[in-house]
Amino acid sequence: MSKEYLTVSALTKYLHTKFTRDPYLRRVYLTGEISNFRRRATHQYFSLKDDNAVISVMMFQSAFSKIKFEPEEGMKVLVSGRVDLYEKSGRYQIIIDTMQPDGVGALYQAYEQLVKKLRIEGLFNEELKKPLVKYPKRIAVITSPSGAVIRDIITTTRRRYPIAQLVLFPAVVQGDDAADSLVGRLKQVNEDGNFDTIIIGRGGGSIEDLWPFNEEKVARAISDSKIPVISSVGHETDTTIADLVADVRAATPTAAAELATPVLSEEIVKIKQYRLRIIQVLKNKISSYQQILDKVCSSYILQQPDRLYTGYVQNLDSLINRKNQAFKNLVYQNKKQLQLLESNLQHNNPSIRIKDEKNNLQQLLEKMHLGMLGVFNDKSYKLEKLMSSLDMLSPLKVMNRGYSYILKDGKTVRNVKSLQPNDDVTLYFENGSAEARITKTREEKK
Repeated sequence: MSKEYLTVSALTKYLHTKFTRDPYLRRVYLTGEISNFRRRATHQYFSLKDDNAVISVMMFQSAFSKIKFEPEEGMKVLVSGRVDLYEKSGRYQIIIDTMQPDGVGALYQAYEQLVKKLRIEGLFNEELKKPLVKYPKRIAVITSPSGAVIRDIITTTRRRYPIAQLVLFPAVVQGDDAADSLVGRLKQVNEDGNFDTIIIGRGGGSIEDLWPFNEEKVARAISDSKIPVISSVGHETDTTIADLVADVRAATPTAAAELATPVLSEEIVKIKQYRLRIIQVLKNKISSYQQILDKVCSSYILQQPDRLYTGYVQNLDSLINRKNQAFKNLVYQNKKQLQLLESNLQHNNPSIRIKDEKNNLQQLLEKMHLGMLGVFNDKSYKLEKLMSSLDMLSPLKVMNRGYSYILKDGKTVRNVKSLQPNDDVTLYFENGSAEARITKTREEKK
């Protein structure tokens, strides 16, 4: 082979080197629409296109895991990366390491996508919201131990309902580790199971600062909580996904503590009012029952108790007389029935019936024997007739009358057209066979 010819592998390797060393292709910024996107388990492969061109895109899992939104078919995005050549297919592609929506912030896009997804699943439905415990004994607070949130909650709870026990579960509320920290604390509180209410939250900040409370894993952990959750994230105007999925949303940490606890002094006043009302109701009940008791005690029944059972004694005597008469009638009817049964028994002696049944059985056996003998004779006659007919149709009977048959190549010859001169055939007769060769054939017209 001439040295001026390159192999395909050598050419693609050379082009790959040119792509790699070109300084203009090491960092490229593109805008375009996502095409052929299908979520894969690890690395992502799709295309970017505009009205006139299309380019293949590859994104490693490490880079894809950092984006905050879910790419969708037709979405316009801004990407950056390096242009490369895949040697096996000879196609060039861009390997991107950053991607964000074009025109809308990536975090806002991710927020809208997750809200839509969870709303379709029904995580925001009111019927899933758990009611708060009115008189909580233990309240779990998941927040930063150093922020103003825990101080506000402690101050408000001590002022309103000091008998409740507050337990702080310190959590990271900002940064990449915050979501896992919040999920872990929610699971820990639920596994403990000895709490009536959970308050989760943090102070205000930018959307980036509040983002852990917009993570899907945090939203699902709040939804899966068996203990009612109060969410208090950011300022009053901030609304996170944690607020939407929580059982109750509080505008501030102070409001969260107020929602979680009643005012003890007010509850004590209510208890005293209930006590007075119960005492008054009991006094009225006792007075009413006393009047009823006095009325009953003054009745003629208690004054002359023998009048209470006079009528019952008379009824009892009447019932006893009726019972005795009914018993006598029953004995008389049973005696008559017994006499009738004895007469019937004598008339229908079992030994006479047994003798009659034996005679009937003997007659039936004789009839059955005669019937079986007739069937056997009829079947024997039909069998002999069938055997005679079958014998008349036997090929051997036909051959006895001087007929024979010819085999060629093991097959019966039925037509002269199937024979040719010099064909070897076998002739079969009644008492044997003979080998023959055809010298001439002649077909007769019908």
